[in-house]
Amino acid sequence: MRFHLGIKSDPIEYRYSYEWLFELMQELGLRYVQIGSTFELYWVEDAWLADLRERAARWGVSIRSCFTSHRELGGFLSGEPALERVARRAYERYIHVASVLGADSLGGNPGSVPRDRMDAKPAGIAVYLRHMKELMSLARDKGLKALHLESMSCLAEPPSLPEETDGMLGELAAYHADHPDSTVPVRLCSDISHGYADTDGRVVHENWSRFEHEIPWMGEFHIKNTDAMFDATFGFSKAEQSRGIVDLSRFEELLEANRDRFPVEEIVGYLETGGPKLGRDYSDHRLGPMIRESIRSLRAHFPR
Repeated sequence: MRFHLGIKSDPIEYRYSYEWLFELMQELGLRYVQIGSTFELYWVEDAWLADLRERAARWGVSIRSCFTSHRELGGFLSGEPALERVARRAYERYIHVASVLGADSLGGNPGSVPRDRMDAKPAGIAVYLRHMKELMSLARDKGLKALHLESMSCLAEPPSLPEETDGMLGELAAYHADHPDSTVPVRLCSDISHGYADTDGRVVHENWSRFEHEIPWMGEFHIKNTDAMFDATFGFSKAEQSRGIVDLSRFEELLEANRDRFPVEEIVGYLETGGPKLGRDYSDHRLGPMIRESIRSLRAHFPR
């Protein structure tokens, strides 16, 4: 098992160019980028996608993964057939986008059940799983190696409980085992900052044990910091580490202790941060220093 450090492209959206990010990655010795979804990414011509892939390569950057940024593929759990159809078309297009970009995988969170319709959650999960089984074949046809889903931090966004994770991933794994030559596996994109706190703010599943529980399903993961209620998320500057609960030494020890439990031989952990306030002259310029400080903190625990 080899661990690699990467970065998700979210913080540059409507702020900096991809070249800016790729140059920064080269400076910091980062090879792997996870391209976060944008509205334009679903519609842009294939020629632009192929050019982005080439631009990344010129900076020594590999587009390893694509992943949603805005919960925009949540229609499968909406209970609305019209929205379900939109989510399906968008997912098919996103698989194509990932293929043209040369990514190994594509992922997103399954979506959200409307909180006023929580009783529809089992039916929504069933709809999601039905579509994913079909999309596993499309992903195989497009040359991807895996699809990913993300475990979340509230009951409306499954899987948020260990039994939901095991149930959903287990069903998809069984389907792949029955169709190994025509589908890709569906694995988990975990997040070390995700846990579950109930409506009273009581932590039911803290982030550490939940992450460790998910390792046998895991194909990639997100790295960010958070508070004790999994509310705010932020990076790993000295100031942020002093108020966050994600201790990097403990995280390193957790990964080392569980090397043999991962289902893949190499795995990338992507720094996922929104950065400073978007669209302000007094804040946008702080993104570079913020990323540099977080990556340097992570580098002590994720050596090259």
